[in-house]
Amino acid sequence: MSTDAELAADLATRAGDLLLDIRARELGDTPLDTAAAKELGRRGDKAANALLLEALTAARPLDAVLSEESADDAARLDNERVWIVDPLDGSREYGLAGRADWAVHVALWERDAGITAAAVAQPARGEVYVGGAARAATPDRERPRILVSDSRPPEFVAALAQRVGGTVASMGSAGAKAMAVLRGDADAYVHAGGQWEWDSAAPVGVALAAGLHCSRIDGTPLRYNQPHPYLPDLLICRRELAVPLLAGIAELTAAAAQDSPRVAMAREYIASLVSHDASKVRLARRCHRYENGQRTGDSGDEIRGLLETGGQYRPISAVRDLQFREWGSDVVARFLLDITAGRDTLTVAVTEHFSIPGAEIDAITAVIEPHP
Repeated sequence: MSTDAELAADLATRAGDLLLDIRARELGDTPLDTAAAKELGRRGDKAANALLLEALTAARPLDAVLSEESADDAARLDNERVWIVDPLDGSREYGLAGRADWAVHVALWERDAGITAAAVAQPARGEVYVGGAARAATPDRERPRILVSDSRPPEFVAALAQRVGGTVASMGSAGAKAMAVLRGDADAYVHAGGQWEWDSAAPVGVALAAGLHCSRIDGTPLRYNQPHPYLPDLLICRRELAVPLLAGIAELTAAAAQDSPRVAMAREYIASLVSHDASKVRLARRCHRYENGQRTGDSGDEIRGLLETGGQYRPISAVRDLQFREWGSDVVARFLLDITAGRDTLTVAVTEHFSIPGAEIDAITAVIEPHP
């Protein structure tokens, strides 16, 4: 029987090969439009997820799995071994011709030991990084290069780079950014825009084994297989940069409040009202939504599709005065919503009640009223 590390590497490689095949069939010389690129990412995600789940069931039938593309099963909390996988990290970049910053993440968490096996595949680069085998390079550059998300960079990163005399560059995929630090193409990866355990488990497993520093941005350890798999932030860097980066972040974020996992999920949903990108919105398969007493969504997929392409959401131009209140498994958001048609803008007052008993939004109830 293969070792856990060998299995992680094999699964990441096989899922990566499948994603390359799907991409080669769908991506031609003509770039896909935004909707088609998103759909390609979704298809790749689902296909790679099916491969990983089937292979893990066959190879490690007693282990639990936490995957971005599958409903969370709370039984994993009682299991001694949990595979944490992201079948396609960087689905947006995957749908764009010429982009290599997407990855496959496969990691094993064990009780009282943390991440014990990990692999990150970057199929478009033809590379697979395995925890315990990969080693961090020592770059020869005068100014540290800090990588951030190209869709949600930390607000403080420009000031942080100035403090350490560094530069900032953006890139897709947490795995791609982490492996760029490992290769020496960059010196640090800083994220503060919210993530999930599957976004960082495998990259952190590989990076830690390679000798890099990995932590939350406040310096506390990254903990996995938690009841709620939300992880707000992440720092991966060369060890000699950890102290100045953590000190700079602490000074720059001293007064910043941090969302709870449930509030972060509600905030992601509300952000999608304007961005029309619901790829990061966690909706349960049987999630339903009511608006002013009328049922407006019967499943997570339907609600997500409406957020991205529904005609009723397209005129939304801004969310303002957003406030949250949380108690137990419920979050209530109150905000003003601007709806623009031509030169005219109508503002309405919105109250959205989110029921979030676990790692997904189960139900949404909205009340929309005129705003004086």
